[in-house]
Amino acid sequence: MTPLVRSVRSADTLTRDALAVLQPGFTGTTAPDWLLRRLGEGLVSVGLFGRNVADPAQLAALTGRLRAEREELIVAIDEEGGDVTRLEVRGGSSFPGNHALGAVDDTALTRAVARELGRRLADCGINLNWAPSADVNSNPGNPVIGVRSFGADPQLVARHTAAYVEGLQSAGVAACTKHFPGHGDTAVDSHHDLPRIAVDLPTLQERELVPFRAAVAAGTRAVMSAHILLPALDGEHPATLSPAALHGLLRAPATEGGLGFDGLIVTDGMEMQAISATYGIERGSVLALAAGADAICVGGGLADEDIVLRLRDALVRAVRDGELPEQRLADAAARVRALAGRTRSADVGERAAPAPGIGLTAARRALRLTAAGPYAPLAEPAYVAAFTPLANIAVGDETPWGVAAELARLLPGTETATCTAEAAAAAGTAALVDGLLTAAAGRRVVAVVRDVHRHPWMAEALSTLLAARPDTAVVEMGVPQAPPQGALHLATHGAARVCAQAAAEALTDQRLSPGE
Repeated sequence: MTPLVRSVRSADTLTRDALAVLQPGFTGTTAPDWLLRRLGEGLVSVGLFGRNVADPAQLAALTGRLRAEREELIVAIDEEGGDVTRLEVRGGSSFPGNHALGAVDDTALTRAVARELGRRLADCGINLNWAPSADVNSNPGNPVIGVRSFGADPQLVARHTAAYVEGLQSAGVAACTKHFPGHGDTAVDSHHDLPRIAVDLPTLQERELVPFRAAVAAGTRAVMSAHILLPALDGEHPATLSPAALHGLLRAPATEGGLGFDGLIVTDGMEMQAISATYGIERGSVLALAAGADAICVGGGLADEDIVLRLRDALVRAVRDGELPEQRLADAAARVRALAGRTRSADVGERAAPAPGIGLTAARRALRLTAAGPYAPLAEPAYVAAFTPLANIAVGDETPWGVAAELARLLPGTETATCTAEAAAAAGTAALVDGLLTAAAGRRVVAVVRDVHRHPWMAEALSTLLAARPDTAVVEMGVPQAPPQGALHLATHGAARVCAQAAAEALTDQRLSPGE
């Protein structure tokens, strides 16, 4: 009978460990019964997304209900501020993103913004933030990082990554620095395909890894792996599945060329096509754990009980089949539980003092104005032409952007039109611009663009508009890579709501209070 009892106990421990390493999501603004049940069976982490957030009171009630089931629990969210927001997914963020903070280049400001963001997360019961992005935006054509990066200079990115980690964690929220070993030099979005970065190891050490070393030195509690292939490091597996990247580089001591990181390694979303379309989610999760990952992030797209059970069973089966060492799974589960205990909401320490208006202050400081000559501020309702590219999945299409709403608050009667690549292709650029000018009916025009350097259709439409109406003001809300154009050019370095507020103030020479 003794062997049977030992076997049952071992099976139960294995199942609990398999659940412990998962960071799943769910749908709805209340906790489903299946999730509460799995928390009782060993699940230690829950990931939240915009679909789970209505308002701070609802979010606090939700996390409180989760913790009533399991006190030592990781509640994670993808709240970068700026373009990528979940707390304010339907209204736009109260905080500028990384690119705006990098443009100001004041680490004290970055630390203060991150601390206030962390305070709001902690007040809602969230204790792990999948941020900051430490990617060096060395490829201006990058379709997924862009304004999510502090900039293109590794040293600038490093000092602001460290400041962000310090600020966030001073509010009692663990930072998860991403996307290791660096997603900035990619021309492909890993949500859709597997990016490949063809740089040598010295370049990786001198560019991509510099901010991650700074994050580790600043004490980041977690690091998120990227689904990117670096042949110089591992010619077969993307970083998330690569022992060379996770165990051999991220974990290795500095004396061996590694980063010496001993915290939690979290994967990027395993349902992203770079993994799921190549390896499958179950196989990919087994390989990630075997490579050195501790927590499997899933739930952005697959968010039900079935995916939790599939991954749990895949991990248990892999251990039993000898594909995944039982000790590796046990070590990963122990790291997750350790972070859950360390970041327990009751023990976050001294609460951060509120810093109202810090986001708008930062957005104002990030604004860069270039005038072709004298420019009279807008004093009457204007017409806003928003040249809108397809949003990447990380940002999503639910979060509003542009300056029309903020401008209309200062100048009631302001109207807007949305122009897309499809509309430009269907009507032709000349006809599209003629339509805009007809609708403007003599009003001053404000053209809003986002990464105009990446979108030829947008650049052509903007040039055509400026040729017809040279007095047009241009607001660039992406990476300001293209030369400034327009009678007045405003670079906001991001599309957060506060960036729009700062731009609207500059266009009208008026000021909004932070609470307006």
